Amino acid sequence: MTAIYIIILIICALLALVVLAQNPKGGGLAAGFTGAQQIGGVQRTADFLEKSTWTMAGALMVLCLVAAGMQGPGIGTTEYDDLDVPVVTEDVSATPDAGEAIPGEDD
Repeated sequence: MTAIYIIILIICALLALVVLAQNPKGGGLAAGFTGAQQIGGVQRTADFLEKSTWTMAGALMVLCLVAAGMQGPGIGTTEYDDLDVPVVTEDVSATPDAGEAIPGEDD
């Protein structure tokens, strides 16, 4: 369970970095690659950033759902509501009379 939480935190950090690298007007990290001679070019960098954003967002959603599914019941709920557990009552006839001493009890 802890491993899932750590992976979620890593994906959140990476997703924040990828989103910050993008520019809402189409510039961002891709604006630095102005020449067509650059490896990948502007369009490929923008496509990579967009695909990685969608992939990490989907992975984050799936991992959050898995973590929520693996978690136990919340506060105020019990796991034992549906179980038929017999109620044990104390046998009143076995209690000592008022004048008898109870074994193991010192006065």
